[in-house]
Amino acid sequence: MTSGEAEVPVTEDRPTRLISGPGVLLVWLYGVMVVGAVSRSVYQIATEFDRAPLAYSLSALAGLVYGFITYTLVRGGEKARRAALVCCAAELAGVLVVGTWTLVEPSAFPDATVWSDYGMGYLFIPVLLPLSAIYWLRRARTLKP
Repeated sequence: MTSGEAEVPVTEDRPTRLISGPGVLLVWLYGVMVVGAVSRSVYQIATEFDRAPLAYSLSALAGLVYGFITYTLVRGGEKARRAALVCCAAELAGVLVVGTWTLVEPSAFPDATVWSDYGMGYLFIPVLLPLSAIYWLRRARTLKP
């Protein structure tokens, strides 16, 4: 160390990196889902909201949830990890509730949402993504920065 440099101690306060290894893929997939869900819902809300307001509103909500999870994964740290974990659990619950609802009462959804039929229109990524993220986020708790 030269005379002009200060030593930076390594402490527990440093944010845990959540976007290393599989976390990079999660950020990429959530980013794609943000773009897909938000752009689809914005278009549908702007052009045909009266046709299926519940479906389009749920797709917009899904896009916001995906955006928040993407942000927390990039941000890193224990608080962000816990917030992402809660959001992923809520996302999974939403996919399961809406997916089941669309199968049991299809007339309630004249048009599909991102979470319809457990995300079948999105190759089931909406149901697989939160499961993968929950696994990763629980594992990241034990990883060192």
